[in-house]
Amino acid sequence: MAVRPGLWPALLGMVLTVWLHGSGAQQSATVANPVPGANPDLLPHFLVEPEDVYIVKNKPVLLVCKAMPATQIFFKCNGEWVRQVDHVIERSTDDGSGLPAMEVRINVSRQQVEKVFGLEEYWCQCVAWSSSGTTKSQKAYIRIAYLRKNFEQEPLAKEVSLEQGIVLPCRPPEGIPPAEVEWLRNEDLVDPSLDPNVYITREHSLVVRQARLADTANYTCVAKNIVARRRSASAAVIVYVDGSWSPWSKWSACGLDCTHWRSRECSDPAPRNGGEECRGADLDTRNCTSDLCVHTASGPEDVALYVGLIAVAVCLLLLLLVLILVYCRKKEGLDSDVADSSILTSGFQPVSIKPSKADNPHLLTIQPDLSTTTTTCQGSLCPRQDGPSPKFQLANGHLLSPLGGGRHTLHHSSPTSEAEDFVSRLSTQNYFRSLPRGTSNMTYGTFNFLGGRLMIPNTGISLLIPPDAIPRGKIYEIYLTLHKPEDVRLPLAGCQTLLSPIVSCGPPGVLLTRPVILAMDHCGEPCPESWSLRLKKQSCEGSWEDVLHLGEEAPSHLYYCQLEAGACYVFTEQLGRFALVGEALSVAATKRLKLLLFAPVACTSLEYNIRVYCLHDTHDALKEVVQLEKQLGGQLIQEPRVLHFKDSYHNLRLSIHDVPSSLWKSKLLVSYQEIPFYHIWNGTQQYLHCTFTLERVSPSTSDLACKVWVWQVEGDGQSFNIDFNITKDTRFAELLALESEGGVPALVGPSAFKIPFLIRQKIITSLDPPCSRGADWRTLAQKLHLDSHLSFFASKPSPTAMILNLWEARHFPNGNLSQLAAAVAGLGQPDAGLFTVSEAEC
Repeated sequence: MAVRPGLWPALLGMVLTVWLHGSGAQQSATVANPVPGANPDLLPHFLVEPEDVYIVKNKPVLLVCKAMPATQIFFKCNGEWVRQVDHVIERSTDDGSGLPAMEVRINVSRQQVEKVFGLEEYWCQCVAWSSSGTTKSQKAYIRIAYLRKNFEQEPLAKEVSLEQGIVLPCRPPEGIPPAEVEWLRNEDLVDPSLDPNVYITREHSLVVRQARLADTANYTCVAKNIVARRRSASAAVIVYVDGSWSPWSKWSACGLDCTHWRSRECSDPAPRNGGEECRGADLDTRNCTSDLCVHTASGPEDVALYVGLIAVAVCLLLLLLVLILVYCRKKEGLDSDVADSSILTSGFQPVSIKPSKADNPHLLTIQPDLSTTTTTCQGSLCPRQDGPSPKFQLANGHLLSPLGGGRHTLHHSSPTSEAEDFVSRLSTQNYFRSLPRGTSNMTYGTFNFLGGRLMIPNTGISLLIPPDAIPRGKIYEIYLTLHKPEDVRLPLAGCQTLLSPIVSCGPPGVLLTRPVILAMDHCGEPCPESWSLRLKKQSCEGSWEDVLHLGEEAPSHLYYCQLEAGACYVFTEQLGRFALVGEALSVAATKRLKLLLFAPVACTSLEYNIRVYCLHDTHDALKEVVQLEKQLGGQLIQEPRVLHFKDSYHNLRLSIHDVPSSLWKSKLLVSYQEIPFYHIWNGTQQYLHCTFTLERVSPSTSDLACKVWVWQVEGDGQSFNIDFNITKDTRFAELLALESEGGVPALVGPSAFKIPFLIRQKIITSLDPPCSRGADWRTLAQKLHLDSHLSFFASKPSPTAMILNLWEARHFPNGNLSQLAAAVAGLGQPDAGLFTVSEAEC
């Protein structure tokens, strides 16, 4: 059938429309679809294909397509055909082959891309036709370029000694395309190709292999992409030189006083940039003998010299006698503080006994005296009341050296009065230089084989020292410290995040014969499919190591962990510095954030600030903010909420709504405030918050009603309905009052345990041996829901002791002893009086 020439474009357009709507999934590479029977050599091939491009600010981008031979070319973007009127078409003929060529251009605006932003990436592809078939070009992706203002990690100031290595970390702001990083030293570009002592890591950290004096400078990390150029805060690096003595000069000639001298100078090298001065004397003298001295000393005119020397000798002898007498006096006083360590077993007052209930003779019948905060000493162990209290000492390292006959000196001290002295002595050792200089986040005590417990009040952090964990005959001074993230550098790789506080227990290196249990809060939502959790420990050299991969524990390991919804309990036979770190395996991994709203207790001006804190859901983070707000004069104005923050790279947004305009006006210039994702996810930044500033229309305005929204983009969110009187409403202040109550930081001996010692020993003796009827420690573990740890318990000399220790760590001081008694009694032990203790046994 003949078709008029004028109908070919319309007919071709109809065919193209049908084909276009019926085409299948698009490919990202060039694909040809020949017509059956047609010449494949006449299929369109692209001379120019669209390429990936970025939209900068509000400028549209141009996409170009050119093919030959081609009778039609159309663009398709995100599955939809671009309108024909939006194409700019140029037709031509190839001079060599005479085949028709065609070039098509389209513009893509920011608004077009933003319509699908967050759902999928925006792409465009062109399709060319000829009489032999069609060809699709590669996909070009169009992305909106940006570079955020805040660096995810900025370099920090450092002071390092000469030839020490320097590492300055830098994580650039989030951006598309990813930012390139360069470093400035005093505004001059650092070029590693010109200085082999310097290099930049893949993570953008600047590394100086060996510090030189010339490396003393201000360092700035610069991030840039096609949108903008950002500068971090400058970090001052000071390379100091400690002074060193020059060689001694030669001895001088012997003088008339029969001495000669030599000197040296602190100049090899001289101290620079705050380095330490040389220690010791710069002048050395000694007696000498020469002909001149012998001649002059032998004359009768020097009789007075001999008399003077004799007088000095007599004075020294008298001084020595006085020192010996003083030493003897002190030794007599010391004997009153020296006792055989076995006296500690009788140094605790017997606990009270309550009669067992008639209907259940198996119940534990001894209740510990929780009012006792330290050991009740008897005899010579108690410090004298009529003289100054002894010093809290670490005279010979961390372990108090044994005296003759297996006796020890037990030093007593007050944590309140001598904590600063204890910390100052610890800080002289390199490993403890980062310990806090206060006492609110640190506790310590003196322990022996009877064990005990250390707690940092209101933090969820404690250390349980079970009986016999410390060898008999040894007495240890043990401390427990909570570190602020900015005081201790914990390197995090990739998507790792800090889930717990950083906690130290020590001193490291002491011998333990049983595992102690370190308890600390965490903010992760434990799910094996979503998290890879690791326990990290810092070595004495300062490096952090993975000592335990949770879920892959082996009974032979030195570390083991019981992970629960809000806390973890770490069994360890080596004290040190620990932290729980997680790495998300999917976007389903979440961290719990606690949201708190604070405002001033008293409003003396027209302005009124509402502070919204976004914290890790742990007791220690809450304690820090409560203490901070007390200093700022703030009060809680809403009940705290929990938000589950996902590993989705999306930021946290905060906004305020429904503020009554007749009474208040908001001074916020944007619709919402934003906390960057990495500031929250890495877990090393404290006090993350946003402030909403409102202004009263009149000083008499006191009622405030509004809403505060907190949400993660494409994630969880919380809404607070605020309705209170700013001058007299304190109803929410009591919500944190209970959590701010203190606790006893150190408990020694039986007062540290819920289970009385004698009953504990009877349970261990009864349940450790295997029982054919199943009435042994395995059944107890099942009743306490600890049967997933059977292999770990079985690897220890006393599995029952491990179970009871874990129960103590989890349930002190509010554990229900009756429930434990029921679980033990339910094992069906034949001796009905097995778990009772008589007055005589106490």
